[in-house]
Amino acid sequence: MARYLITSALPYINGIKHLGNLAGSMLPADVHARFRRMQGHEVLFICATDEHGTPAELAAAEAGQDVKTYCDEQHLIQKRAGEGFRLSFDWFGRSSNPPNHRLTQHFGEVLEKNGLIEERVSKQIYSIDDKRFLPDRYVEGTCPVCAFERARGDQCDNCGSLLDPIDLKNPRSKISGSTNVEPRDTAHLFLLQPKMQERVRAWIDRATDWPHLARSIAYKWLDEGLIDRSITRDLSWGVKVTKDGKPRKGFENKVYYVWFDAPIEYIGATVEWAEATGGDWERWWRTDKGAEDVTYVEFMGKDNVAFHTVSFPVTIMGSGEPWKLVDRLKAFNWVTWYGGKFSTSEKRGIFMDQALELLPSDLWRWYLMANAPETADAPFTLEHFQQTVNADLANVFGNFVNRITRFAAARFESKAPEGGEPGELEEKLGIELRERIAALTAHHEAMEFRKAAAETRALWAMGNEYLQVAAPWTAIKTDAQAAAVGVRTGLNLCAAFAILATPFIPDAAGAVLDALGIPKGNRNWPKADDRGLLDAIPRGHAFTPPDVLFKKVEDEQVAEWSVRFGGG
Repeated sequence: MARYLITSALPYINGIKHLGNLAGSMLPADVHARFRRMQGHEVLFICATDEHGTPAELAAAEAGQDVKTYCDEQHLIQKRAGEGFRLSFDWFGRSSNPPNHRLTQHFGEVLEKNGLIEERVSKQIYSIDDKRFLPDRYVEGTCPVCAFERARGDQCDNCGSLLDPIDLKNPRSKISGSTNVEPRDTAHLFLLQPKMQERVRAWIDRATDWPHLARSIAYKWLDEGLIDRSITRDLSWGVKVTKDGKPRKGFENKVYYVWFDAPIEYIGATVEWAEATGGDWERWWRTDKGAEDVTYVEFMGKDNVAFHTVSFPVTIMGSGEPWKLVDRLKAFNWVTWYGGKFSTSEKRGIFMDQALELLPSDLWRWYLMANAPETADAPFTLEHFQQTVNADLANVFGNFVNRITRFAAARFESKAPEGGEPGELEEKLGIELRERIAALTAHHEAMEFRKAAAETRALWAMGNEYLQVAAPWTAIKTDAQAAAVGVRTGLNLCAAFAILATPFIPDAAGAVLDALGIPKGNRNWPKADDRGLLDAIPRGHAFTPPDVLFKKVEDEQVAEWSVRFGGG
């Protein structure tokens, strides 16, 4: 038994996440965590809401709430949405909780003692009408690169350029809209990333099993040269800046930058888990406490990769302390909505809470992983979604389970038939089943989700092909023994297919296994060389045919949703 620490990129607090956010981090992390647990490994799956930074303050102000109340409510909303999608977090924490504050302050102080943080005076936009310095996202203006007129102070959403608010043309306050702004001197802390550049590069060089997307983004930043990065902001909501355990003089109205404290929350959330459950967080994060035996896997969208392959490792390595570094980083491109962006304000796209109101979570889970944006951006369309879930889930898997269980119930009194012995057809089926399980296992271990879904689908198709040949509904007219073998084999395939589908569609898979009376202790991931898979259900074993697993998505529903969510 190995140990796996699995983290998903933290969903930001300002509003429910859309299907693209789900597909790019939380859902694949859940699929992998479920798979590793089913293999018998010890898994700790950690996530949290990312609650600091300018957007949280702006969203709270827009909602007419103080920021803490806003974050309290939004955390619960996101937690419920994750539960609705059956995300099996061992802990879903909050970056605003005390463990993250303590750890962030610790890292800030130890990095400064190690010569990697220094205080500098620099120019920052000051709003005369608002009587305050404006953090980068409180400033809007015209992008100096592409002339987009609504660029943020930290990044242009149009061309993707990382910006400094000072560089914006025609800057204005996002709080009041005032253009009565000017650059003024202010002090901030800077993380001296260039000092760690070669050490980070050497670490990336050793990460040979990372996907190309993650490595290429990391090397792009390294090749362009790391820069000293400001890690404090003029905000009231966030982790306060300390020195020697006390408030830092001159920084009373500043907090650590959200991108400094957010990755630390992976550790902070694990501390929360330990405090709530009595677990030992250090054996997962400290290599001097046993974490050297842990395989740490991170899941995230491509826009988060640079922070996790450069900035966070600078923090961890730069501390000089024995912290666990990520072993495998799975990065994803974006899921787009008909080729464009999801947008709450423009009512484009389906968000997690809306999806759960429309259909069971399994349908969304299956589609998003079967079309995971692993090598390129993946456009979501309602028409393709309908085609995929109807074909794969209703017609292939659902139809297979329904046909064999209902026939067995009608002709064999809802019991696994006792007569007959497997023949050449079943021997050939067993060989193919074991080969496909080996391939499926390899895809899951490599975190290749599209390939894993395709192999799962191929297994279901194999089962339908077997039933077409064995045809127990025909054989029973002339050869009851052959019909018994076909039905018993089909029931065993139902169990095997449900177990193998569990990481993707846990509700439907669980319903099949419950109906077949498979004990929860017998639902482990099968070994590829297991020759007993087609004889796992005892002869004479009673079962109950499950209800229809999947209702087809109808054209009328697609037409309605297209109008509602801006499709087509």
